Order: sequence, then C-alpha cells, then structure tokens
Amino acid sequence: MNCLFCKNPDTEVIETRLVDDGGAIRRRRECPQCAKRFTTYERIEEFPILVIKKDGKRERFNRGKLRVGLQKACEKTIVNAEQIEQIISKIEQELKQNDSAEAESSVIGALVAKQLKHIDKIAYIRFSSVFKRFVELDDFQKEIKKII
Repeated sequence: MNCLFCKNPDTEVIETRLVDDGGAIRRRRECPQCAKRFTTYERIEEFPILVIKKDGKRERFNRGKLRVGLQKACEKTIVNAEQIEQIISKIEQELKQNDSAEAESSVIGALVAKQLKHIDKIAYIRFSSVFKRFVELDDFQKEIKKII
C-alpha cells in the first residue's frame, strides 16, 4: 500500500482488527520513510443485485422498497418489524447466492410470498393480491383455497 503522504510503496501494518461485524478489516499502517500513520479498510467487493421489472427495466435491489411493501402487507397482523427485517435479509441472501447478478421481480415476489405464507396467512394474501395483481374476487378465493 502506498503511503498517503509521501507515496512510498512500502508501508508496514502495525495493527489489524475486524470491524462491521467481520465485514471489513481495519489496518493501521506506518510509513518507514516519513514515519506518518494512516488507516486503510479492506472490504469484500459486492456486486449490486439488479431487479428486472415486468417492463424489462432494471434497477438496483432496494431493501427499503421491499420493506415498505412488506410493512403494508403486514399492517395490523402479528408480523413484527424484526420478522420483516429477517424476511428481507433471507431474500437478499438467497439472491446473492444465485449465479446471476440479476433477478426478475416475479422471482423476488415469489420468495417474499413463500416467507409470508409460513408466518401470517393474512399478510400473505395481502402481499399476493398486489404481487399477482388480483382483479376479481375469484382471484382472492382461489388463493385462499390454496392455503386452507
């Protein structure tokens, strides 16, 4: 690592420790040439997950957007904020484990619906009604029959 001050290419690491719950390494360095110290951080380079929308447009995966959708579906149910965060983390983890850096919005919706189905049936029906674009009462009845 080049010295920040004198550009010497040979700096020494004098202290190393984990930060961000093990997500990064903090290194304290010293330059033997100018004797100044500086800090560097080493992190895993993560590639963003791109969501392919129904119209073909692509946008970055947004935890906040998913959180809002889940909060709406889970209003006045037994699902709490911690469970919503766990669902979001599980979805994000599953998406990162795929070989592709892209995921269709329908795949993400199906993953969310699967998680909600195990936690709260009402939240599942609410989410599914938006995700699957229910327009008729029959759509609701068919989905309810599936989970009963």
